[in-house]
Amino acid sequence: MTLRQEIQACQICADRFAATATGHTPRPVVWFDAKPKLLIVGQAPGARVHESGRPFTDPSGDRLRDWMGVDETIFYDTSRVAIVPMAFCFPGYNAAGSDLPPPPICAKTWRTRVMGMLGDVPLTLVVGGYAQKWHLGTKAGVTDTVERWRDHAPKVFPLPHPSWRNTAWIKKNPWFEAALLPVLQTRIKEVLT
Repeated sequence: MTLRQEIQACQICADRFAATATGHTPRPVVWFDAKPKLLIVGQAPGARVHESGRPFTDPSGDRLRDWMGVDETIFYDTSRVAIVPMAFCFPGYNAAGSDLPPPPICAKTWRTRVMGMLGDVPLTLVVGGYAQKWHLGTKAGVTDTVERWRDHAPKVFPLPHPSWRNTAWIKKNPWFEAALLPVLQTRIKEVLT
């Protein structure tokens, strides 16, 4: 059994997910092959991705692709782009209807093996606080981490989550679109061409 198949068969969080407000079963969304040119590290699939079985098939994905300056053909080409969230399954909602965080057991179980399989990836996008804490070891919040993007570029770019919930953050931090995104898009073209 391949690593991808092992992850796709994972049921380690079945009891945890059954106890959520959504009461769903695990459906790992696995989207990577060995030796990609670009790695996108996110948080965890949302409800729409849980249904589709394909990462970022929601407005967040549209915004992320726009930030990157790529279309769906490039974005979903696993020979070039790997999408590896901190948890492979939709964590569910709590009783108030809010997203639950990615269960740490997923990263503990799979992350080291996946990263070893991917090898030395030329460019990594670290999207959101959970991914930034794990990959960059940062204790700072997302704003501080993304503001210091030059400390990690050109190999790593920390990004806020592309959720609609962060629209106010993007408006409050115009430097993100004015300074970071043009450099990111140039770097993506260099790496993927």
